[in-house]
Amino acid sequence: MKKNFCSLSHIQVAFGFTLLASGLAIGQMRVITGTVTDNTNNKPISGISIFQEGSDAVATSNSSGIYRVEVSGENPVLVFKHPDYPERKVPLGNKTVVHVSLGISSDENEIKEVVLNAGYYKVAERESTGSIARITAKDIENQPVNNVLQSAQGRMAGVSITQNSGVPGGGFDVQIRGRNSLRSYATTGYDGNKPLYVVDGVQLPQVNDFNSGMSASIHPYSDTNPLNSINPDDIESFEVLKDADATAIYGSKGANGVILITTKRGKRDRTEVNLKTSYGLGNTTNLPKMMSLDEYATMRRLAFANDGVAVPGIAYDINGVWDPGRSTDWQKYFVGNTAEFSDVQVGVSGGSGGTQFSISAGHNEETTVFPGSYRYKRNNIGVNVQHASSDKRFRIAFSGLGSFQDNTLPPTDFNLVYSALAPNAPNLYNSDGSINWENGTFTNPMGPATQTYTVDTKSLNANLTSSYVLGRGLSVNLNTGYSIHNAYDQKIFPKTTYNPNSNIGSNVSSIRKGEKLNQSWIVEPQLNYELKWGENRFSALLGTSFQEQRSENMVMVGRGFASDEMLTNIGAATTVTVPSAYESLYRYQAIYARFNYGYKKRYFLNLTGRRDGSSRFGSDRRYANFGAVGAAWVFSEEGLLKDSPWLSFGKLRTSYGVAGNDQIGDYQYYDTYQTTGGSYGGSSGINPQRLFNRNFSWEVTRKFEVAVETGMFDNRLMLNLGYYHNISSNQLVGVPMPATVGFASMQANLDATVRNRGLEVTVQSVNLKGRDWKWTTGLNFTLPENKLLEFPDLERSTYSNRFEVGKSTSLVKLYRFTGIDPVTGLYTFDDANGDGIINTADRSVSKEIREYWYGGIQNSVQYRNWTFEVLVQMVSQSQYNILSTYGDVGYMGNRPSVYLDYWTPDNLDAQFQRPSAGYSTAAATASTRFATSDATVSDSFTVRVKNASLTYRIPLPEERKLVARVFVNGQNLFVFSNRKGLNPEFLVAGYSTPLRVVSFGLSVNF
Repeated sequence: MKKNFCSLSHIQVAFGFTLLASGLAIGQMRVITGTVTDNTNNKPISGISIFQEGSDAVATSNSSGIYRVEVSGENPVLVFKHPDYPERKVPLGNKTVVHVSLGISSDENEIKEVVLNAGYYKVAERESTGSIARITAKDIENQPVNNVLQSAQGRMAGVSITQNSGVPGGGFDVQIRGRNSLRSYATTGYDGNKPLYVVDGVQLPQVNDFNSGMSASIHPYSDTNPLNSINPDDIESFEVLKDADATAIYGSKGANGVILITTKRGKRDRTEVNLKTSYGLGNTTNLPKMMSLDEYATMRRLAFANDGVAVPGIAYDINGVWDPGRSTDWQKYFVGNTAEFSDVQVGVSGGSGGTQFSISAGHNEETTVFPGSYRYKRNNIGVNVQHASSDKRFRIAFSGLGSFQDNTLPPTDFNLVYSALAPNAPNLYNSDGSINWENGTFTNPMGPATQTYTVDTKSLNANLTSSYVLGRGLSVNLNTGYSIHNAYDQKIFPKTTYNPNSNIGSNVSSIRKGEKLNQSWIVEPQLNYELKWGENRFSALLGTSFQEQRSENMVMVGRGFASDEMLTNIGAATTVTVPSAYESLYRYQAIYARFNYGYKKRYFLNLTGRRDGSSRFGSDRRYANFGAVGAAWVFSEEGLLKDSPWLSFGKLRTSYGVAGNDQIGDYQYYDTYQTTGGSYGGSSGINPQRLFNRNFSWEVTRKFEVAVETGMFDNRLMLNLGYYHNISSNQLVGVPMPATVGFASMQANLDATVRNRGLEVTVQSVNLKGRDWKWTTGLNFTLPENKLLEFPDLERSTYSNRFEVGKSTSLVKLYRFTGIDPVTGLYTFDDANGDGIINTADRSVSKEIREYWYGGIQNSVQYRNWTFEVLVQMVSQSQYNILSTYGDVGYMGNRPSVYLDYWTPDNLDAQFQRPSAGYSTAAATASTRFATSDATVSDSFTVRVKNASLTYRIPLPEERKLVARVFVNGQNLFVFSNRKGLNPEFLVAGYSTPLRVVSFGLSVNF
């Protein structure tokens, strides 16, 4: 009994001590309240994360900046975090009310607190060993754009973004530190320089592996962009990984850079509703002034006189058949209209405890500057849900983005049409509304314009991630994703295309339908480990990636209909053929690892390795190893500089690594065959398409970078300077073959070498900061160089007219223009080889179509509730000029007024040769050569006001918990350039350029 009694006493004593300890702990629990404001304008800040240092319990400030959080223990420290503000730590002492003002101050270092998304991991910008450029929702929102790439133009060093067309749904040329591959649309019909796009951890498929060919005359190269399906308002951050250290974790996928998009997440402890609506108007800018009717008629009559031909009966524009006094500005009619832009977005976000959610939906519409009811529509929906267990060890998150696009366009870009019409061409329509063919004398462009082109696109991007903390710094992650991108395009060819006098009926009407079905999935299990030991910090990541992309593509043509009323139903066609059907399966797998070491928060080393396998190569060369090493030294933490009155932050970093590239398309190494498309004796035939090459393998790019990042004067001035040097070899191109082989080329690795190197400068400054005023400036500058270093036997290959060693890979070989013969009035050219004959062998002038340098300057001025921002984009480049766009002087069809400077006996110093109506072979030949001469390429300097916005926050009582803003924004507002007559931003001559858009809108949060 005594023993039992003693045991019970011990239990009672232990239980008593436990209660006492618990009571003390409970006694130490307290509630901290307060507000969070911006120190530049004294306005409340919502969405600030507040938590006790060392605790997982997080509170969030509301729209009035008010927060409430529980703390415990001795000497607690409260942490305030937000991606747009420096982190703030406040020792509490005995306080229960803490009001905090966030912003840049003498004891805060902004660059330390910015967290960058590096794909498979996140890293503080202070500790990053790689080159990562970033813009946030603040840079993207309120811009009248339907693709985030338009928002990113001019904002990042080393990132060149060019919009291919002003027509909705078009593509973009994105170059991250230059073009590494020789494959481009111009040379191979396939661009091997596209970056990798990743949205919430899911890699988007390249959507242009197969083209139906129906949109080539409306979108250059039939090119679109996978980000057309992503609503810019759903994006929280947009990061670009540039150097080897940043991209190595993606292996061969990151050879041309990686673009990471993170969508918006829900916030804790408060449900918030966001509504945004805007309406805008757009028009074409920099259109050339055209000849007047009198100027045109004089030129045309002179053209026939120069050819020694009397004005013929088919010259309806000047022989009196068409009204000689009638004049129409066809340029204004076809491309001078006003496009409308409308956008409505609504979102709901919130959460409580360990669960947060965000749901968004929107509708976007855009018309064109063309005559007709052409329209682009996009409906989008986004869902994001995150959950964490009560002990924070298990986390799971789902994000899904859906997009439904509907694009109705003419069969061709009308910018290619108007110059083919004479100023006195007849009315396009008769009084009864029918198409006017003017008794068979007029080829009315509105006939072919009835060939409407439509494309419906359905996209889904879904991501599910989960993680579990095993303990002692060890955790496991699983990232899975599924993506669908289906496009259904259709082009109809009705009988109205043709002049009714030709008696062509519905029996020749046709419809062409295309389907591009792409679906892909990715599974990536990962193992993470972190360890802190004194001044040392280790982290490691080990993961694998399994990816599959399946594509099914088909084109069907239906011909012969009983009536055009049935034209959209291919089942009503008399005959249906399938000229193209294509299926492909692409599989990709990898294992990757990352090891990061930090010492004393000033020395950092990052090692990355990856082994990739791609089904696009033969079994002998299917796998390859890639990797990188990066290092950084935060020298501002050293003793002599740590207390420097002017140096707030300083870091030196460098990296080197090797990446691959498999952007070549599927089955390129196989013996492949293609059907003939017809039949003989009831059977269809096949043609050999390419030869088998078991040694077909990866392109390889070796990347080196060294950079210095500094912050001065309490980080009011930050300067980053970097140099990169990339070498790309083992180029995947068609190697020319002897004619006896039966193939012009064989897909193989060519021992050619391309170098991209350059200098990047980024400057950010806080010029003015006060209670009511704040003025900040950001500048970026890039000095790039692209050069072909080696190409064995180039002179004897079919690429001799495309490339030249020592020059840029964006090269054209041209005739040397030597002026106008004062006797004949015709263009003359240099006989480079001296054989007395001018032919393609005399294209001796090499012109590089490239950017010499580019950059941007962004200014943001805040005054109380007003915010004004302006982005100016600048570029110095060599580009095609207006002389490359328009043809012969003297043919039917109007020309820009610059062409009035043509040769006559009284104008021997003219810019253009004598007019010809096409009856002079010598004049036609000279004009053709002129279009491919060095006269059509020139240097230009352009300053473009890319974006400007003015926002006003409506003052409302804080207790209403309502934040309302009105804004006006402009895109592509003004262009100042010495390149006259055309918008300097274009890749393919003749297509519409990006529009000037001015929009007005309202955003409400409550």
